[in-house]
Amino acid sequence: MLLADTEPVRALIQIIGSYGYAGAFVVGIFFVSTFTVAPAAVVLVELAHTLNPVYLALAAGAGGSVGDFLLFRFFKDGVFEELRPFYRKYGGRHVNRLGKTKLFAWLAPVLGAIIIASPFPDEIGIGLMGLSKIKTWQFVVLTFVLDVLGLLLLVLVARSL
Repeated sequence: MLLADTEPVRALIQIIGSYGYAGAFVVGIFFVSTFTVAPAAVVLVELAHTLNPVYLALAAGAGGSVGDFLLFRFFKDGVFEELRPFYRKYGGRHVNRLGKTKLFAWLAPVLGAIIIASPFPDEIGIGLMGLSKIKTWQFVVLTFVLDVLGLLLLVLVARSL
């Protein structure tokens, strides 16, 4: 990346790297959002060359789980309530019927989990999981496992290059 090769970005990565796994935890929080996934990925790729890949994935995955939880609470507490009038006005019946099918009940959390485990931003996956009846503690454990696995894959690929 062109931006990653600039001196200010290199200095920032070095500062974050000086915090080791605590820095990786903070970067993991930012790895889950659409707006911050690219710079967080650059930092994680750089950290992959100096830190143990398993511990790096665990630390960043824990941070990612925190970031996912914050987004999950935001969706559950705010976004879904804000969208309710729009939903009722424009086709709520059709979506309700779709939401009550066994296929959707099974597919929404599975697609959400796949998106969360991928290197793509997690908002859509969190939204899909938020539509399911998953408990908060289950969501946190699941996102931790998915984030660690996804980040471990990213870190191992980065180390091999």
